[in-house]
Amino acid sequence: MHSLLTTGVLQSAEDFYGAARLFQHGDDPAEFEQAHQLALKAADLGHPDARWLAAAALDRWLVVQGQPQRYGTQYLSDGVRQRLMDVDPATTDEERARWNVPPLAEQRRKAAEATRNHPPIALPPHLPDWYQQALERWQEADAAEEKDNAAGDGSGPDSKARKEP
Repeated sequence: MHSLLTTGVLQSAEDFYGAARLFQHGDDPAEFEQAHQLALKAADLGHPDARWLAAAALDRWLVVQGQPQRYGTQYLSDGVRQRLMDVDPATTDEERARWNVPPLAEQRRKAAEATRNHPPIALPPHLPDWYQQALERWQEADAAEEKDNAAGDGSGPDSKARKEP
C-alpha cells in the first residue's frame, strides 16, 4: 500500500479516499496520520465522504496517543458497554458539522445504542497503555457518578430532594 503513495497511482478523489480508508484501519499511528492526509486530499478533490474520514482518522490518531479526540468519532468497548472515547470539550457541534460529523449528543446516543443492540465485547488480555488509561478514567468516572447518585437519593445532608420544614 505504501508504494501506491510514491508511484503516483493515486489520481482521483476516489483513489485518495480508498487509500485513506485502508490506512485508517491500520495498526500504527503513522498510518492514521497518513489516512488523515489522504482523506484531506480526497476532500479537496471533491469526494463527498472524505471530510468525515479525515475527522475520524485525526480522532483515531489522537486517541492512540492518549489524547482526547476532537470530533467524537471513535468508540471502544470497556468490556461491558461501548464508550465514546474522551472528546476535547473545545470542539463545537458547528465544527463537527463542517467535517460531516454528527453532534456530540448523537455520537453519545450511538454508543448507548450499540451497547443495547450488541453483546459485550471481551477485552483482550494485553491492552495498549492508552486503552488501559481510558478504562481507568471510565472506572473513576463511573464510581464518582454512582457516589453522586447515592448522595442524591434524599438521604444526604446536601440533598436537594429534601424539603425544608
